[in-house]
Amino acid sequence: MQTPVVMGVLNVTPDSFSDGGRYTQRDAALRQAEKMLAEGAQIIDVGAESTRPGATPVTVGEELDRLLPVIEAIAGNLDVILSVDTSTAQVISAAAKAGAGLINDVRALRREGALEAAAKTGLPICLMHMQGEPDVMQVAPSYEHVVVDVIAFLQQRVEACLRAGISRERLLCDPGFGFGKSLAHNLNLLAQFDALKALELPLLVGVSRKSMLGQVLNGAPVMARQAAGLSAMLLAVERGARIVRTHDVAPTVEALMLWQAQQHYRKDEV
Repeated sequence: MQTPVVMGVLNVTPDSFSDGGRYTQRDAALRQAEKMLAEGAQIIDVGAESTRPGATPVTVGEELDRLLPVIEAIAGNLDVILSVDTSTAQVISAAAKAGAGLINDVRALRREGALEAAAKTGLPICLMHMQGEPDVMQVAPSYEHVVVDVIAFLQQRVEACLRAGISRERLLCDPGFGFGKSLAHNLNLLAQFDALKALELPLLVGVSRKSMLGQVLNGAPVMARQAAGLSAMLLAVERGARIVRTHDVAPTVEALMLWQAQQHYRKDEV
C-alpha cells in the first residue's frame, strides 16, 4: 500500500484560525512553501478566504489579490502540485491559468458558476462536505445520521460533476471534519471513516489543529494539538484516507513513514 500524499496548508489570509496573517506577503508565503516542500509535502494547498467557524466571505477582488501573486511565485519557483482552496468561479479560472494543479472546494462546487468553471479547467477537484456556511456552520449542526448523510451529500455532488462533464478520475472527496459538525459528529466520522470507501474515490482527511482536537483535550489551544492531530490522521489513514492535509508537514511525514514501514509485517508475522 502506497504512503498517503501529504498536502501542506498555506493560508494567505489575515484571519485563519491557526496561522492567520503569517503568510500574507508573497515572499513569506514562498519561503513557507519551500519549507513544506523540503519537509516532504507533495501538494501545497493555498487559501485566500478563511473558512474557520464564524468567518465571513471576502470579495472576489480581495481573494484574487491575495491568491494570485502567491500562486504565480510558487508555480514559477518550485516543482510542486499547487492546490487552490476556493469556492468562487472567477478564482477557480484565474488560479488554473496561474499554475494551480488542483481545486479544493469546501462548498463542493455549489457556488454560482463554480461547477462550470471547474469543469473547464480540466484539473482534479476535491469535493468537501460542509453543512451551512462558515459564519453559522457551528450553530447547532444537526444530522439524522452523520456518516450516511455525508456520504449521500458527496455522492450527489459527484453526480453533479459527472453531469457537468467532469470525469470520476478527476474527483476526490473530503468529509469535512469541523465544518458544520459537533464533536460527536466528528468522532462518528473518524470512527467510521472506512464507510466513506463506498464513494469509490480517493479520500482526503484534514484534522490538523481542528477545534475537535481541542475539545477532546479539555480546551487545548491551537498550537498544543499536534499529537492529537497526528493520532487522528493515522486513524483516518488506517481506515482509507490517501491524502493528508496538514499545517505540520515534518511530523506528519515522519508518522506516515512509521505507518508505511509496518505495513509489510501486518499479515506475515504473528
